[in-house]
Amino acid sequence: MMDRLLPLIVALPLLGAAVLVAAGRHLPRPVAEVLGLAGAAVPAALAVGALVPWHGSRVVWLGDWRPHHGAGVGIVLVGDRTGLGLAALTSLLVVAVLAYSWRYFDEPPYGHAGAFPALILLFQAGMCGFQLTGDLFDAFVFFELMGVVGYALTGYRVEEPRPVQGALTFGFVNSLGGYASLLGIGLLYARTGELGMAQAGRQLDAAPRHDALLLAAFVLVMTGLLVKSAAVPLHFWLPDAHAVAPTPVCMLLSGVMVETGVYGVARIHTTVFGGPGGIPADHVQRALLVLGVLTAAVGAAMCWQQRHIKRLLAFSTVAHVGLFLTGIALLTPEGIAGTELYVLGHAGTKAALFACTGILLDRHGNVDEHELHGRGRDTPGLGLLFTAGALALAGLPPFGTALGKALVEEQRPWLPVLFVLVSAVTGGAALRVAARVFLGAGESQREEPADSGPETPGDEEHPETGHAIRLLPRPMVTVTTLLLTGALAVGVFRGLTDAVTAAAEAFTNHAGYAATVLDAAPTPTPVPRATEWWTPPGVALGLLSTALATTLAAWSTRHPGALHHLGTPLRRLQSGHVGDYVAWTMAGVGLLAVLTWW
Repeated sequence: MMDRLLPLIVALPLLGAAVLVAAGRHLPRPVAEVLGLAGAAVPAALAVGALVPWHGSRVVWLGDWRPHHGAGVGIVLVGDRTGLGLAALTSLLVVAVLAYSWRYFDEPPYGHAGAFPALILLFQAGMCGFQLTGDLFDAFVFFELMGVVGYALTGYRVEEPRPVQGALTFGFVNSLGGYASLLGIGLLYARTGELGMAQAGRQLDAAPRHDALLLAAFVLVMTGLLVKSAAVPLHFWLPDAHAVAPTPVCMLLSGVMVETGVYGVARIHTTVFGGPGGIPADHVQRALLVLGVLTAAVGAAMCWQQRHIKRLLAFSTVAHVGLFLTGIALLTPEGIAGTELYVLGHAGTKAALFACTGILLDRHGNVDEHELHGRGRDTPGLGLLFTAGALALAGLPPFGTALGKALVEEQRPWLPVLFVLVSAVTGGAALRVAARVFLGAGESQREEPADSGPETPGDEEHPETGHAIRLLPRPMVTVTTLLLTGALAVGVFRGLTDAVTAAAEAFTNHAGYAATVLDAAPTPTPVPRATEWWTPPGVALGLLSTALATTLAAWSTRHPGALHHLGTPLRRLQSGHVGDYVAWTMAGVGLLAVLTWW
């Protein structure tokens, strides 16, 4: 029965969005918002129900077009533990965002109460469809649905020029990545005659030919996914979009959308290019490691330089995407398992931090760290929530971010240096905000030095609720608390780590995936092994990164702007011009090709 219900995880949000678009103008606002919550909650329950209890991967051929003798032309949905788990995470986060957004906007746009929840449901359908599909072309379709709705949500306040500019930047760069992926899918179809991931992978293995066409197909397909992941140098659109998008949208962009791009990189490599007929593993590992380390370093450096809190959190997302790519690049079940746990903890942590920032914006009318100096003293509860999120970002045990970080960084001797430093810098930047805004630590710094270079202040924002709020809205505080509780639960419950480890074992099985999808073979049972959980070195490294983050935050409050000038060259690259970002995207394509071929 759950196999039959798998398509509903994608179809129900689409149906809910259609109902809201058709009837939203005639429904009272509370009714429209309840329908939106129901349209997101039922798929979330289905995804969780398909995971527990677990009876193997769920494979559904739409229209009952099943393969014969390992060949088929039908469209398939594959619900393995990793895909279903990410779909469940996506749906639950959408429910949290819609609950957070209850009566959030002062007036619905154009008098249409169903517009915002309908767009959110479409976003959910696009992400869940991408996470569950086993077909390359369908992956592109859901990829584009996710992107188009993301553009609309980023520019939701169409009456203001800045959101429209941010949405156009988002749209240009992500559309370019999408077209690159479509071209790569076309080249792969020319080689294999297949669009199914399992079929294409099996065809490549049957007749291995490591030539320029295969390399071009790999690079182009991965380009679109890395753009969506905001990997450097394909990342420029993300901070600009976060700075202008409504806060509930930022919770989804950083909480699950970029992680879906990272998932796509791992999924398509494993199922299509991960066999003997695909791209050699050492080439892929080198490319992803270089991009991961570069992304983590640039994201952390830019995060530290920001005074606009939403941009600061956006650049911290870029930095952690680099860590995710580094974990994926290990191409081992341990690296995948640690990354999956890291993603689970990061989703709740980052969504909670953006939720706190949204409350600050609606209470004080800006998100500028300097302008908000000491103004959060009257909301100590909000300060505690923001500080807890910052500590989780820094890798404090037992948060899920710390557990995922520990499992990945213990795989290679040099990884602890990267993971500890990036976690310390991004967590330290968030702790600095907490200290200055909620404690009034350090001196009030209203203006930057004249030689500080380009700067994006956050004092031009306006309350998204239409007016400044005096009391903290209960739905916002409740959702933020639940998100942080979920991030903590990831690191506390041992059973979740065991399940994720088993999912990672199956995820990395290239031949097993094809056999399950095409031959209706039972899901391969992972070889039993001792599951790593908290280890003394992992706990020590988490405490070390947290201590460094706290030290950096304390030092920066005493010496504001001491290292600000060092980031000027990087800040100048974030020009806001679409043409510059397109040029950097082309440079990223070339870099990926060189790293993969060389």
